[in-house]
Amino acid sequence: MMATIDVLKPGFQTTVQDAGRPDHLIDGFPEAGSMDAQAMKVANILVDNQPDQPVLEFTLHGPSLRFNGPGFIAITGADFAVQLNQRPVDQYRCLQVRAGDLLTIGATSTGRFGYLAVSGGFRLPKVMGSCATILRLHLGGYRGRQLRAGDQLPFSSRATMSSYYHRHTAAPAPSQPKAPVSIRLLPGPQWAEFSHADQERLTASIFEVTSNSDRMGYRLQGPRLESSQQSMLSAATVRGGIQVPNNGQPIVLMADRQTTGGYPLIAVVVTADLSKLVQCRPGQKVKFSLVNLAQATKLLRTQRAQLDHLAAQIRAAKYQQPIGRNRVASRRIQQLFD
Repeated sequence: MMATIDVLKPGFQTTVQDAGRPDHLIDGFPEAGSMDAQAMKVANILVDNQPDQPVLEFTLHGPSLRFNGPGFIAITGADFAVQLNQRPVDQYRCLQVRAGDLLTIGATSTGRFGYLAVSGGFRLPKVMGSCATILRLHLGGYRGRQLRAGDQLPFSSRATMSSYYHRHTAAPAPSQPKAPVSIRLLPGPQWAEFSHADQERLTASIFEVTSNSDRMGYRLQGPRLESSQQSMLSAATVRGGIQVPNNGQPIVLMADRQTTGGYPLIAVVVTADLSKLVQCRPGQKVKFSLVNLAQATKLLRTQRAQLDHLAAQIRAAKYQQPIGRNRVASRRIQQLFD
């Protein structure tokens, strides 16, 4: 059954995102999609969705929403102050909502991006196979823009959920504001174009995320890096690629990055560490270290295995105590016939 969610307050830069459009980079369209893909996938698994279904993404301060039908939700990502009907509730847990319920997602104490998944997903049209919003192109999501007060988001309402009480998991440990966040790198395609001294500076120095960081890229402040390559042809970009422009200050390319770039890529953030970097706020310090391809692959496989384990754990808990109201009723009926 279709229901809607009323947007009472939109929060800060709240958009619809999913896995993005990686297949359309060749057509000149940014990949887009969720900044913290791991948090998005966990939220969807908790509400029995496919991992890459559309979610709401919000930054630093979340929206206030009213539900006009029953359903189940999960909030993941940064550490936000969340209330359901003016009572604090936990993130990284499946929550039941009913018609008339009010969800308020306040400011974040640590981290940057948050995600809201709704069971059954948001019922929005796909553009080139995705619901991801690209704001500068006015493309995808909800009318190609950020949410506004008065918007109504359609979703598939749902009254029951198997393994409801077991749909929760631990939130990632928050970064300490004064301690550098450790981020692992692979050598980039132009690694050899940088001097050994610059290669050492990248991994031995502390860099800081600047306020001039957004969904296109995170600008870092630190020791100047300089490639020996004076000019190069534009080449395809990748998420997590560390681009070094003429001023020598690195830029980590993110979800809404340009499809091609003419600056050398000294290194690439391993996929398994992208979520940690994405959640860094301006002023957060980061420390890079180099790994090889085999190590990066192992890290990614471990991360994917954690998602598979969470989904399997929830499925296996279907008949474990405590059980939901519908399961209690069915057991009582069965007892009458025994």
